[in-house]
Amino acid sequence: MSSPHRPMLGIIGGTGMAEALGSLGSGEHHRVDTPFGPPSSPITVVELGGAPVALLPRHGEGHRFPPGRIPYRANVFALKAVGVTHVLATAAVGSLREEIRPGELVVPDQIIDRTFRREPTFFEDLAVHVEFAQPFCAPLREVLLAARSEVRVHDGGTYVCMEGPQFSTRAESDLHRSWGAHLIGMTLMPEAKLAREAELCYGAVNLVTDYDCWRPHPADLGGQELLEEIIGNLRTTTAAALALIRAALPAVQSLAASGCGCQESLERAIFTAGTQIHEDTRRELDVLLRRALRNR
Repeated sequence: MSSPHRPMLGIIGGTGMAEALGSLGSGEHHRVDTPFGPPSSPITVVELGGAPVALLPRHGEGHRFPPGRIPYRANVFALKAVGVTHVLATAAVGSLREEIRPGELVVPDQIIDRTFRREPTFFEDLAVHVEFAQPFCAPLREVLLAARSEVRVHDGGTYVCMEGPQFSTRAESDLHRSWGAHLIGMTLMPEAKLAREAELCYGAVNLVTDYDCWRPHPADLGGQELLEEIIGNLRTTTAAALALIRAALPAVQSLAASGCGCQESLERAIFTAGTQIHEDTRRELDVLLRRALRNR
């Protein structure tokens, strides 16, 4: 377990990045039991720059979980249980804006949740309402944006999380653009919500692989050529995102000194009276509730 005063970074690797996480080194594997079942895979804790970093492939080994079946609650709970305080999540996305080009990175600042088959909260037996106006941790975003990158990194953008697993219709793509959204993907929700409930600082790096279907593909580009182009963009952005995360690591380690509101998000969020919270719930969710309920 990490000291509560010592930051510990967790990296959730999405499409492309999960395989690349192995390049960060081998380490100790943790099989974590959670009230929500097993996480996508065992968590690997490696030493980077003299500090522990927890690695978790979001889709599991061999990319076996589709977006709607990822055990999001187990993943976030397990990271919290091994001592993670800050989470950097990567996710491949389609671009909804001409100026956000394939092969580039985006550090989003807003999100729209259009999922409907996923469990969005840890707290089913008590009333908990966390603030979520700013879904991504501001200090963590600043650290990512300050790190040197091999490719262009866009500051801010609204990510639409769709249910999938099918991609958008043209009408949906046009609708999302009309909302002012910048990116479309399938995996940052309910992950970001759960991270806030777990009092974790959460930031994301989006890997732009292509334009969403609002922008027609070149007529002379066949299906196989298009797929190869997307895979090429994924490789480019994966390498760039990994380099960005490496460059940001020293600054992430210094974040704990100043503290962050994300790490006290349950302070005014638990509406259920302490006497009405069942002991079984307290025990089962102790990893999440221990700090907030210590005086209740």
